[in-house]
Amino acid sequence: MGHWKAPLIMLMAIGIANIGAWVYLIAINLRVFEMAGGSVLAVSVLYLMQPAASVLTNVWGGTLIDRMNKRSILIALDILRASLIGSLPFVTSLPVIYMIVFLIGVGSSIFQPASMVYITMLLDPSQRKRFNAFRSLIDSGAFLVGPALAGLLLLIGTPSLALYINAGALLISALLTMLLPNLGKEASVAGNFSVHLLLKDWQIVKDFSFQNLDVMRVYFIFSTILVLAAALDSLEAAFSITVLGLSEQRYGLLVSLAGLGIIAGSILVSIWAYQFSAAFLMASGAVFTAIGYLVYAGAAGFKGAAAGFLILAFSLAFANTGFQTYVQDHIPVAVMGRVLSIYSLLEALAVILLTVSAGVAAEFFSIRPVIIGGSVCMLLMGVLVVCTLVKTKRNTLSQPPLRQPVLNKENS
Repeated sequence: MGHWKAPLIMLMAIGIANIGAWVYLIAINLRVFEMAGGSVLAVSVLYLMQPAASVLTNVWGGTLIDRMNKRSILIALDILRASLIGSLPFVTSLPVIYMIVFLIGVGSSIFQPASMVYITMLLDPSQRKRFNAFRSLIDSGAFLVGPALAGLLLLIGTPSLALYINAGALLISALLTMLLPNLGKEASVAGNFSVHLLLKDWQIVKDFSFQNLDVMRVYFIFSTILVLAAALDSLEAAFSITVLGLSEQRYGLLVSLAGLGIIAGSILVSIWAYQFSAAFLMASGAVFTAIGYLVYAGAAGFKGAAAGFLILAFSLAFANTGFQTYVQDHIPVAVMGRVLSIYSLLEALAVILLTVSAGVAAEFFSIRPVIIGGSVCMLLMGVLVVCTLVKTKRNTLSQPPLRQPVLNKENS
């Protein structure tokens, strides 16, 4: 059990930060809503801050991540975000709040790929599937516990209290991260950071992608499924309430069922982690997630929608665990930060484009055909994942192992 000590500390840090993130999301929405006099538009602008931060940050974030000590980045970002969130209750200007939320989004956009790189370095390859299953379990648990905790805090206090609690959660996460081993080198790119360096890094990502086409093809197709899911999720509430005629309480129950489905799937994967390959988890999860969306899209009432939610949520635990493990197994840590950042940039742009397109299509036609069409596209992508993984497995029998661009001292 000793070799699981550090991974378990990492999971604790992730869990505490994730619960705090849900508290933050609900609290900041309420604070902005109150300050703006009940303006829905003001809250909508708030939701643009994270994707905008992701688009701008992922251009250069990987350059920093791959050249700096990963644990130091995680600790610094936790402390920075805690400080920014802790300052929000004292701010009385909406533009300043938007600016602070944007900066928090910048920190989160760097934190995600940096944590993936550090976790990959921290884990033995045999631990990855089980760790990722536990992480999915913790994420879904935070999905259920976070809003409940936020509701309790708002019941006994104010949004400001909830924000302070979130800041404290991030500080605890930073303290737990300090207990983890210090892996990798300490370095600084401050003096060398330039457009020229960014262009070199983008070329490295391009070279890696073309040298490992099978791997990046799987990555790209699976990312397309995630983008489609994000676009469909934006129509979820409207479809459930206006088309299926569900009450807000029943819709809330659907969301809770989704959380329970992910928890059940994550528990199953964590128990049988060594029996399933990452490719099987990713392929089966992708296909059955799409099937779940199709069942939901074709539902006539609560029971059909609940069945679809349970199928897609249960399968999503398989898909996410498989995908994270596949990335850890096939993208070397030397270039992982840059690869994940650049592809996350493309993914964020695609999410914005497809979400807007889905909303416009739902206005011109109706919501159900849009969700059915998106679900069919997702199913086709899932089948394509299966075919690509089968082809990749065949190619590995006749081709040399995974290659990565040779990084000279200047580039690395």
